[in-house]
Amino acid sequence: MHFIFKTEEKMSQDGVVVRVVFEKKPDAEIVKDGKTKFLHISIGTKPITRRLLIILVRKIITTARKHKIKKIALALSDIPTPKDISPYELGSLFAENALMANFEFNSFKTRPKEGWGEVEEVFIYGADSQFKKGAARGVVVGEEVNKSRILSNTPGGDMTPKLLARKIKEACRGTGIIVKILGENEMKRLKMGAVLGVARGSEEEAQFIILEYKKGKKGEAPIVLVGKGVTFDTGGLNLKPTGGILDMHLDMSGGAAVAHAIIAAAKLKVKKNIVGLIPAVENMPSGSSYRPGDILKSMSGKTIEVLNTDAEGRLILADALTHAKKYKPRLVVDVATLTGAAVAALGQRASAILSKDEKLIETCMKLGEESGEYLWPLPLWDEYEDEVKGNFADVANSAVSGTRYGDAIHAAMFLSQFAEGYKWAHIDMAPRMVAISSDHLAKGSAGAPIRFLVKLLENF
Repeated sequence: MHFIFKTEEKMSQDGVVVRVVFEKKPDAEIVKDGKTKFLHISIGTKPITRRLLIILVRKIITTARKHKIKKIALALSDIPTPKDISPYELGSLFAENALMANFEFNSFKTRPKEGWGEVEEVFIYGADSQFKKGAARGVVVGEEVNKSRILSNTPGGDMTPKLLARKIKEACRGTGIIVKILGENEMKRLKMGAVLGVARGSEEEAQFIILEYKKGKKGEAPIVLVGKGVTFDTGGLNLKPTGGILDMHLDMSGGAAVAHAIIAAAKLKVKKNIVGLIPAVENMPSGSSYRPGDILKSMSGKTIEVLNTDAEGRLILADALTHAKKYKPRLVVDVATLTGAAVAALGQRASAILSKDEKLIETCMKLGEESGEYLWPLPLWDEYEDEVKGNFADVANSAVSGTRYGDAIHAAMFLSQFAEGYKWAHIDMAPRMVAISSDHLAKGSAGAPIRFLVKLLENF
């Protein structure tokens, strides 16, 4: 998709003209008026907000795709915009969401003769220099969101830990990001017993992917992003049911988000020191799998009692959070499709955020709202800590009481045992792993929460 900025007023020469109207019933249709075709978008009668604006932009593109329109023209003066959005923000928001709505995962489909139906050109009238600058940023962010969606949507057989590491390394070329990939021998030397324990059941070798971007002041403490990279999660010996296993090639979406957020920051030339840590494994059942009741020794030295092999994500993150201490970070944020409990608590419209730092939660929620990646807090009170203390080890990877309630909190409390000594927040993005119909995005990965992470890297 190309954005073309114009000043003439003859929009009808450039494509189907977008007209946004306020009517009671939100709808979209093609209307002909003489020689001019209009894409008539009704957005209801509610006051326009940043959230509604995001959906409006996506709806323009998805409606154009539905009607096989290749070129659209619109005047910014016709797009309702909240007063608190600057032209720069509007340009970024418009470009990233248009690109996201124009994306569809077709890597394994035969291309039809008429093509995939993408919108090829968007002619924009009335854009000032700030809108154009914002749009340039939005193109970078939107493209990286879509690249992460390709990684996440790729089937597990075609996206093993080694293939994920290779794809991320290729994506980092030319960005100034230093990529280091640790194999199982290196992880053994570092005593990453939790990562290696989860990986035991698979024939595919675990990888520990490290991204280092050093464009901040020399000696400045970095921001560290940690992403869960389970390339396929069967649940291990605690095997998932059929309905729960189908989308588990997406269980590395946190890792994909971390990688492409850092790549976006590099392309935007963010002047920060940034580190990405992505432990990548398959969680498979076999004769060599780790078992319920096993005790793993983590990199931190703490022992972990395995009560459920399907609580594997928090295990691999434990070693990654310990490794993060090496960098003496000023902030660590981990991102993971961690628990179904987060989905049960929040539905599919926001990711859960947990931290003992209330000010950090407040900052992240604000940046989430601005970016369109919504975050909502769950408690991480000290009272929950007893529930993750092991009977026969230091900690347990599931509630020792056996309760099926509150697992999103238990998972975060477990992680907090390995995130001591630095400012830390945990984002359970399981609710936003896949797009829902009201997102006006293609099926599959929603690309969350890259837009938030880029904002965080720019502004923290």
